[in-house]
Amino acid sequence: MNHAVALAAPSDRLGRAGAFLLFGVAAAVLFSIAAAQILFAAAVICWLVVLIVRQERVEVPAFFWPLVAYAGITLVSAAFSPEPRVSLADCKQLVLFLMVPIVYRFATGERALTMVTVILSFAAVSAAYGIVQYAVMNFNTLIQRPHGTLGHYMTYSGLLMLVVGVALARILFGRSDRMWAAAVLPALAVAVVVTFTRSAVVGVCAAAALLLAMKDFRLLAILPIVVAAFFAVAPQPLTARFMSVVDLTDPTNRDRLAMMREGEHMIRAHPLVGVGPNMVQELYPEFRDPDAVQKVNPHLHNVPIQIAAERGLPALAIWVWFIVALIIAEARQFQAGGQRFLAAAALAAIMSMLAAGMFEYNFGDSEFLMLFLFFVTLPFAAARSPAV
Repeated sequence: MNHAVALAAPSDRLGRAGAFLLFGVAAAVLFSIAAAQILFAAAVICWLVVLIVRQERVEVPAFFWPLVAYAGITLVSAAFSPEPRVSLADCKQLVLFLMVPIVYRFATGERALTMVTVILSFAAVSAAYGIVQYAVMNFNTLIQRPHGTLGHYMTYSGLLMLVVGVALARILFGRSDRMWAAAVLPALAVAVVVTFTRSAVVGVCAAAALLLAMKDFRLLAILPIVVAAFFAVAPQPLTARFMSVVDLTDPTNRDRLAMMREGEHMIRAHPLVGVGPNMVQELYPEFRDPDAVQKVNPHLHNVPIQIAAERGLPALAIWVWFIVALIIAEARQFQAGGQRFLAAAALAAIMSMLAAGMFEYNFGDSEFLMLFLFFVTLPFAAARSPAV
């Protein structure tokens, strides 16, 4: 038997297994982080075996290299942390960056489109459950909010926020399955709103504005109509919650402003390597602002400030490099044609992450990071021919 054929047979099966596992990750992340991470670990192993059996080079989109640099400087920050063991233990999340090469290898060609359909379908189920929690199970206050099957409403709303952008991108720019995306979009949007999560709603609005402007600038007129309709028909607790965005006397708004000042103090004290990964909460009392509402917070509810305070200004500069490189790459992919909706969906994911990230440290949420990296890599994977 030809040696190349002998190698191809098992590696073909491994490639299909890797794609199957990736399907599982995409679906499970909306329901269980434990299941998603188990499937992700299996996908990593499958990817490594494929590389060894087929003697392949590691191929990645160009934007992956800033992520590698970001991981490196995070490890440097952890080494200089007041508690290196605590910080290094937190660095295990960096393994999730491998989502990029795995998606790039296994989600090629038409698989990418199928994976989007799978995600939309599972997200619709998750959204429906969240709406049931709100409407039937009395998860309808700030104390008890819908969270789907996940552990926290912020994670739940953040994931749905990303999927809303994908659904809208498919409606505006897709060539197929647009009706299914249109059918599930209302449930996704309602599920985000009933979590009372203002940052996620801001992210949805930012992503929608970007996509509508990309399609036709005149479509932006739809947004104020939708907002007016929401305030006309939504229950008072929901409208009051989202009106509080501009209320500077709101305790959560005051606390976020105080956290920005606390982050500034941390950056001034440790500009090069930060206070260390996972050390913001530990050192919070030392840097606590006099106007802070909470005695302690796990993070600073702002992605750029959290990164600079935790890992230093060089880490922030590298993260900005990653974002800029990613936006440029996705914009070029959109202009190149092909499956434009995937690039549009990726740009929407970036916009929503950045907008919501001004009020929440979503880039540090494992579930959110997995789905975000999945979506931004799909356009480049889809442009590749399926690996043999």
